[in-house]
Amino acid sequence: MTTPTPTPPPTLLVLDAEPLPRLGRLTGRARIEHADEKSLAERLPHADVLLVWDFASHAVRKAWPGDGPRPRWVHTASAGVDHLMCPELAASDTVVTNARGVFDQPIAEYVAALVLAMAKDLPTTLRLQGERTWRHRESMRVAGTRACVVGSGPIGRAIAGTLKALGITTALVGRTARTGVHGPGELDRLLARADWVVAAAPLTDDTRGMFDARRFGVMQPSARFVNVGRGQLVVEDDLAEALTRRWIAGAALDVLSHEPLASDSPLWRVPDLIISPHMSGDTIGWRDELGAQFVELYESWAAGEPLANVVDKKRGYVPGH
Repeated sequence: MTTPTPTPPPTLLVLDAEPLPRLGRLTGRARIEHADEKSLAERLPHADVLLVWDFASHAVRKAWPGDGPRPRWVHTASAGVDHLMCPELAASDTVVTNARGVFDQPIAEYVAALVLAMAKDLPTTLRLQGERTWRHRESMRVAGTRACVVGSGPIGRAIAGTLKALGITTALVGRTARTGVHGPGELDRLLARADWVVAAAPLTDDTRGMFDARRFGVMQPSARFVNVGRGQLVVEDDLAEALTRRWIAGAALDVLSHEPLASDSPLWRVPDLIISPHMSGDTIGWRDELGAQFVELYESWAAGEPLANVVDKKRGYVPGH
């Protein structure tokens, strides 16, 4: 009697970044291979699944249009998918998923910390402490102020909920108006009343450069602006001018158009601007959470079950929020 040849496990290709993901639970259930930016194009045709662990890389966008078959499923260990989308991937049958759910509350906490830091003038306090200078000041009470959060996905909703817990009246703006969410046509009206404006939208053709000189001109002179979405949501030269001319009172950027920000960038010298290195969602243990999330998704995929966090490739985000 002939023994049937066992079916080989699917090939999982990982676009590497250090430290590597912990995928021990997939031992024997996936043939795990690794690629970097140089070898990705060569290895793509042989993969059933692609894990974009290096979510800051644009290698997928460059390699995907090549010859040969492509993975049936691509997962990126990030909330945004703009770094990997290209017309060929968008038009393909490949399923794309993201890391929705891992970063929501950490980013909301980070935004709340920035709001409190600016309201209580903590940057000045730390500077004066370094100078050994005692200078009494008054600070702002956040309870009773208004916030406009642009982006109604899970991250935007978590930000809105956290700001509300601080007593801040919060309006949420999304792609379409619905219960609890304002449409884009109301954005300017809400910006004109907001003490805090938070950008948490995905990067799409509609949102690219949406915060420009006109939008900063709509805001109150006392308003503060925070971007935890994508750097390209903001025309950074316009923001620099708005701060320099005191059109708005302050801003914080955790994401920038070009990362890392060059040491000679004029943004470092803009008054009342807090710059952080794209760290708002990166809490202790976040990589382990990302790895565990992917393993759970892989188990669903291998069992033929529906995948969570499926991205609408034309819109550039997970629909339904």
